[in-house]
Amino acid sequence: MTEQPDLPTSPFDRPDILDIPPAVRRMRERGPVSRFRTMVGDEAWMVTRFAEARRLFLDPRLTRSHPDPENAPRVTHSALLDGSDWEYEDYQAEYDNEAAMRALLAKSFSARRMAALRPRIEALVDDLLTAMAEHGPPVDLVDALARPLPTLVICELLGVPHDERERFQKWSEQGADPMDARGSRAAMGSLFASMGELVERKRADPAEDVLSDLAAACEAGVLDAFSAGAMASGLLFAGNATTVVVIQWGALHLLTNPDQWDALRRDPSLLASAVEEILRRRMSGGEALAHYAGADIEIGGVTIKAGDAVVMNLIGANHDPRAFERPDRFDISRSPNPHLAFGHGRHLCVGRNLARVELRVVFGRLVERFPTLRLAVPVDHLRPNDNPVVGGLRELPATW
Repeated sequence: MTEQPDLPTSPFDRPDILDIPPAVRRMRERGPVSRFRTMVGDEAWMVTRFAEARRLFLDPRLTRSHPDPENAPRVTHSALLDGSDWEYEDYQAEYDNEAAMRALLAKSFSARRMAALRPRIEALVDDLLTAMAEHGPPVDLVDALARPLPTLVICELLGVPHDERERFQKWSEQGADPMDARGSRAAMGSLFASMGELVERKRADPAEDVLSDLAAACEAGVLDAFSAGAMASGLLFAGNATTVVVIQWGALHLLTNPDQWDALRRDPSLLASAVEEILRRRMSGGEALAHYAGADIEIGGVTIKAGDAVVMNLIGANHDPRAFERPDRFDISRSPNPHLAFGHGRHLCVGRNLARVELRVVFGRLVERFPTLRLAVPVDHLRPNDNPVVGGLRELPATW
């Protein structure tokens, strides 16, 4: 890629916290695929339109690892998200391994397992909302609800013991640090190793949880302990950090659109479509996940060269007026709603059913128990999270 001095540089400024970054809007209007400078200074391609993002998710030439790691363009320094130093897999190897992983996790994220987990999720949400009520207004919805719940749920599903959850959570957060390469890799090494130890313990004392499923795969020779630990670590991050952010944005969108809050309060049957709209309208986290071109790809009037980094900006794609009518409007009755919040094709998130169950419980219970909930500060007083990989808000004060 020939270096260009004046490229849009991530993380992009966001003057209005409820709007997509102006740089993303400008890139999308110029074309579906644009060059940008990543937060660590390398050049990459960003896909900002829906049709092209969906097409590339299906393209076999796009992989998550790079054949020449030493010269791979980096999107972040996060060991958790950046694939530039992962062991290289060509498309077929990556496809086969992903298929094997999905088959392995099919039981773990099955409809039966999610149905069995739902009462526990409901109990956890009720406990947090009861604590909110006892505390009294105002409360910070980030600390009171959005941050603790996903950690509790994913650790429950995985089977992480209570006394180990805090350090696992800390390592997961450090692993997502986009700038501290050494610290990120050290944290992920600790997390992988400790998860692997837990898997070994589950071989001797299995339960109805994901770590026990992985232990059984190790026992059968399908996985080794380190690979099982790495897989569990990825699930921990994906099931925690991303859901934390979606709960924050969902609450903010509902509270800044009182007509939609009232519609959901009056008609709980809208809950499923409300969750899909909340997922579509997530307003951060679209600048960090790298894919790499395994061969030249012609798309959107440009040529992505073999070895180039590609980022799917799902914020831009999910607000593309070519795919969604009035995309900047938050509409909990929107149908159809073919958003890409969970990816697409072979890149479809394995934990999407868990996320949907969790979000439906959260917002169903929140509207029911706090019907007069409202923001305690003006929207322009809200501050974004300092970590552009995770995104979200520092706090979300609410009252009732």
